[in-house]
Amino acid sequence: MVLHFGKATGIFLKTLPWVALRFVVGAAFALLAVLWFGIILWLVFGSIGVSGLVGVVVLLVATVVFGGLVTLLRRYVLYLVTAGHVAVIAHAVDTGEVPDNQLQFGKQQVTDRFVEASALFAVDQVIKTVIKQFNQAVASIGRMADFVPALKQLVAIVTQAIGLAASYIDQAILAHMFLHDEKGTWTAARDGLVLYGKTWKPVLGSTLLIVVGLQGTALLFAGGLALASGVLGGFGTVLETAVWLVVGGIVAVGYFGVLSPWIKTVVITTYLVEAEGKTPDSDTMDYIADRSSEFADVVRKAEAEDDPSPGRVDERHDEEPTVGTPG
Repeated sequence: MVLHFGKATGIFLKTLPWVALRFVVGAAFALLAVLWFGIILWLVFGSIGVSGLVGVVVLLVATVVFGGLVTLLRRYVLYLVTAGHVAVIAHAVDTGEVPDNQLQFGKQQVTDRFVEASALFAVDQVIKTVIKQFNQAVASIGRMADFVPALKQLVAIVTQAIGLAASYIDQAILAHMFLHDEKGTWTAARDGLVLYGKTWKPVLGSTLLIVVGLQGTALLFAGGLALASGVLGGFGTVLETAVWLVVGGIVAVGYFGVLSPWIKTVVITTYLVEAEGKTPDSDTMDYIADRSSEFADVVRKAEAEDDPSPGRVDERHDEEPTVGTPG
């Protein structure tokens, strides 16, 4: 398996304006959360002074409302930012160059390919489902745990990693769609998935290598935090809370601001490089269809794009009796 970490890192550094924009948007969401729950807590327990049970109910309602609001904003803001970054990465892998005004270029690519943000979201959700089903079918080691119980923990880790990998691999399919704007949306999605069926080993392998590595690092980090917690316990609750908030902020910034965009760049680069020179074929389509029930929906929508004319309804006419034919 050839790793393309070096090339991907070079592209990642060239697209730092998009990384910075994603960070700003993420920070805005975090600030919104702090303001929202700060106001709710002040109103419930400070200004109004409701009882404990009522306060808990209000907090639950506020959490549900905020979750719905964030989901809506994420679909129409953060999702578009991510897609714009993907478009620039795809262009950089394909041409070796990054556009001069990459922010404007990425925005234009998204608006040209997807008229509405909801269309982008809908296509991506279907792609992600197909990839999850396919990955679980081709890379499942669950049966081994039935014979070797000691492998259950390993199976759980790998299964979780495969699920997380789908959240990055779907963006590689999106990159293929940006590079083939001559195709319809669902046709490009279908062909991109078929090419993933041809290149899944290096793409999924690279992604799992990173994800499992991150999980191992997280375990070591958690162990270090446990030791630090024992030391900080003697300095008072306020100081301990402040330290945990700082540590949590650093981890969040490091992962969402740097690591996640870098992983995305690695996956997209690996996919596009490995798929170069390959073409979709019916055998691979059948291979994916046997492992993903959702793929049939993608194929059906792609065929509808290729033949947009409405299906003709066969009209049945009574044949006139001919000589020798019973009337």
